[in-house]
Amino acid sequence: MKRTEIAELFRLDPKEDFPVQVAGWVKTSRESKNLAFIEINDGSCFKNLQVIIEANKFSGDNYKALANAPIGASVLVSGQLLVTPGAKQPFEVNADEAEIIGGVEEGYPLQKNKMSTEYLRQYPHLRARTNTFGAAFRVRSETSYAIHKFFHDNGFVYVHTPLITGSDAEGAGAMFQVTALDLDDLPRDEQGKIDYAQDFFGCETHLTVSGQLEGESMAQAFGKIYTFGPTFRAERSNTTRHAAEFWMIEPEMAFSDLNDYMNTAEAMVKYCVSYLLENCPDELQFFNRFFDKNLIEKLSKVVASDFVRLPYTKAIELLEPHNDEFEYKVFWGCDLQSEHERYLTEKIYDCPVFVTDYPKEIKAFYMRLNEDGKTVAAADLLVPGIGELVGGSQREERTDVLIARMQELGMDLSSYQQYLDLRRFGSTKHAGFGLGFERFLMYVTGINNIRDVQLYPRTFGTL
Repeated sequence: MKRTEIAELFRLDPKEDFPVQVAGWVKTSRESKNLAFIEINDGSCFKNLQVIIEANKFSGDNYKALANAPIGASVLVSGQLLVTPGAKQPFEVNADEAEIIGGVEEGYPLQKNKMSTEYLRQYPHLRARTNTFGAAFRVRSETSYAIHKFFHDNGFVYVHTPLITGSDAEGAGAMFQVTALDLDDLPRDEQGKIDYAQDFFGCETHLTVSGQLEGESMAQAFGKIYTFGPTFRAERSNTTRHAAEFWMIEPEMAFSDLNDYMNTAEAMVKYCVSYLLENCPDELQFFNRFFDKNLIEKLSKVVASDFVRLPYTKAIELLEPHNDEFEYKVFWGCDLQSEHERYLTEKIYDCPVFVTDYPKEIKAFYMRLNEDGKTVAAADLLVPGIGELVGGSQREERTDVLIARMQELGMDLSSYQQYLDLRRFGSTKHAGFGLGFERFLMYVTGINNIRDVQLYPRTFGTL
């Protein structure tokens, strides 16, 4: 008999009994007189399946082993699926044959009782077996699909930008260096500096912080593109919102301005949230129960609301009267902190907010300079509970203005010659944004630590 996945049984929603073979890992087991009840999960869905073991169908030793099957053991069961209308579960399996195919040795760290996320971070190779992380990683998978589907259905081309780069897209400097040189015998030039001409690529190289610069080149050929892949930041930050390795979604759109970016970002967020509400109801109900009592209400409100569009100058005017409530005081020209972002979204508007037109000094070199000469056509999407979720801008398409800005910042133009070529050869008005994938997962699950939406989190001091 061919094994049937538990998810398939729930999709079938059977109305009559039939023979079935199932397999899975034991979640709980208990014995009552001559009956044992085992709940198993095979990873195909969030729901468990109850299996009944009758003592009279098995040898004494086999029955005892099954009745006392430890959490985490893998079992294979053949028997009759019994429809159970009115019971806690819609159906269960009465076993005719069952065996433990993978036992559990002493010292298994996962137990039936509740375990904290901090405790489970010690066991990244096992924690996906728990309800919390099983739900988190399933939502991660479904969200990935939703993102790809949104962009595919809207005519975007998916591109793969390089992970090793010779330039810093953000101007931040917090990058991981990549080298093939012998660190115990580094070659030096006449000035005593490391001679990167002898390195693998013949120059100094790093892991990318963004695929934007390369993505823009594809947008100037295909019109609309997006990247979805890992990026890296060597920031020595140890907060709940930062990781050294994380995934980014970065669309770029030719013939587009700041409003086009905001329209696309809003549509994407709403689409993905709607998709999860429809396709992950069990997981979201779990998170609503154990992580954020208002999660489903919050997500439903996101889909139904129009995102606010608020100029930075107006945002400062709204925040300044509340400076005594903030650790970091706001003033025109400051970079908004998480506490300011959350105040706007949670206390003032109670919905997602785009803050637009930031001072040029606190934004990247490639953002289009506004007519006032002081601000750039940038916008960050802020959401309740998280703060910044999306960051983007209209890109500077004017060659002379871009060069002047790069020179003002002391940047080496020779490292960006291809980027400048895009302005010299058929330049267009264009815009794009970046969405931190893990930040979005935190938002839609209510999980408050980025380490708990990544399989093997890479953070400062921890590999």
